[in-house]
Amino acid sequence: MNTTEKAGHIGRKISKIRELRGMKQEALAMAIGVSQQTVSNIENSETVEETVLQKVADALEVTVEGIKNFSEEAVLNIIGNTYNVDNSSAVNYGCTFNPLDKVIALFEEKEKLYERLLKAEQDKVAYLERLMAK
Repeated sequence: MNTTEKAGHIGRKISKIRELRGMKQEALAMAIGVSQQTVSNIENSETVEETVLQKVADALEVTVEGIKNFSEEAVLNIIGNTYNVDNSSAVNYGCTFNPLDKVIALFEEKEKLYERLLKAEQDKVAYLERLMAK
């Protein structure tokens, strides 16, 4: 984390947002209709014209205010608070069940269904035998 970064450096904020979006400078350049070198210059500029900033914001699918108020620390806080590797947290993005347990449960359910079907067939055979005996 770069603590020497100036709080109002719009170009660096654009660069960070672009990187978080997984976008290369060339793709952003094509989206706003400029060269890759121009995007590089924008990202190295401390201030950016409002019209250019609006085009960049549209291309990055964020608001102009989102760029101006972007904070790398806030992003890291959000990631740190929502992603948790251990299964003890209330927010869990990992697998919450053991697939083998599901397979065993399905097998047991199938076995019970087979037993009920077998019992129904035995009852039917017994009923037909009683009818024939009369």
